[in-house]
Amino acid sequence: MELLSPGHFPDYELIDCGNFEKLERFGKFITIRPEPQALWDPILPEKEWQKRANMKFVPRSSSFGDWEKKRDAPDRWNIEYPIERGPSIKFRLALTSFKHVGIFPEQSVNWDYIYQSVKSMKTPQPKVLNLFAYTGGASLAAKAAGADTIHLDSIKQVVSWANENQELSNLKDIRWIVEDAMAFVKKEVKRGKKYNGIILDPPAYGHGTEGQKWKLEEMINEMMHLVFELLDEEERFLILNTYSLGFSSLVVENMLRDFKDLHTGELFLNSTTGLKLPLGVFGRFCHTAK
Repeated sequence: MELLSPGHFPDYELIDCGNFEKLERFGKFITIRPEPQALWDPILPEKEWQKRANMKFVPRSSSFGDWEKKRDAPDRWNIEYPIERGPSIKFRLALTSFKHVGIFPEQSVNWDYIYQSVKSMKTPQPKVLNLFAYTGGASLAAKAAGADTIHLDSIKQVVSWANENQELSNLKDIRWIVEDAMAFVKKEVKRGKKYNGIILDPPAYGHGTEGQKWKLEEMINEMMHLVFELLDEEERFLILNTYSLGFSSLVVENMLRDFKDLHTGELFLNSTTGLKLPLGVFGRFCHTAK
C-alpha cells in the first residue's frame, strides 16, 4: 500500500486540521471548511484559525450551509496547478452551498499520473473517459497531454464549470456529456467502444440525470466490470478513487487484482503543522505498448 500526497502545488496549502475542520489556503485566500476525517485536536489555537481565515463554511444541514465572510473574501477567484513535466492547468474557484470550492487538491497527484500516462502511449491520440468528472482537473490533464477526452458528470452546472476551467487553461475540444455514469458506460459497452484511459472518482452517494440512485458500496463492483470491458487491450491506464469513510484500499486492490502494475493506497494531504489528513483510497495502473 502506498501513501500519496501532492508535492508541488504553490497555490494550495493545508495549514492545519482538527476538530472536524480544515484550514486551507487556495491562492491568496484562506478557508475553514468541515472535514469529517479530522477527528483529532488541531495544532494551532482557535484564535489563530480565526485570525487567518478569509471565509468559513457554516453547515445548516447535513448537505448544505452558508459561508461567513471575514475579510477580503471574494465569491470567485482563480488558481493554477503546474503539472509535473507539463503545463499549468487553471481553475475557477467559488463558494458553494455544499462546502466545496471547485477542486480536490489531493487529486493533483493523479493529474500528474494521467498526463504522464497519456504522454507515454504510442497511440497517436489516446481516448480518455473521465467519469464522475466534477470540475474537470483530470479532464484538463488528459487534454493537456493530447488525449481525445470525454468528460461526464450528471450535473449540468458542474460540467459548465469544467468548461470554464478548460477556457482558463487555454485548452479546447474536451467533449462534454451530462448523463448518468452507469447508463453511459452500459451504452458504450453495447456500442463496442474502447478507451485507452478511464478515470473514476465516484461519490459515496449521488443521483443521475433522471434520478438514478448511486450508492458506492452497492454499485461500484458492477461499474468496474463494465469499465474493464471498455479498456483497450494494448495501451491502457485506469484510476479509481474512493472517498468513503471506512473504505479500505484492500477493497480496491481486490477489485483490480487481475491487472499488472497495480498500485493501491491512500491519498492524503500534509498540513504545514505536520498533521496528515486522509482523503480516500486509490487504485491505478498503466500499461503501454513496448
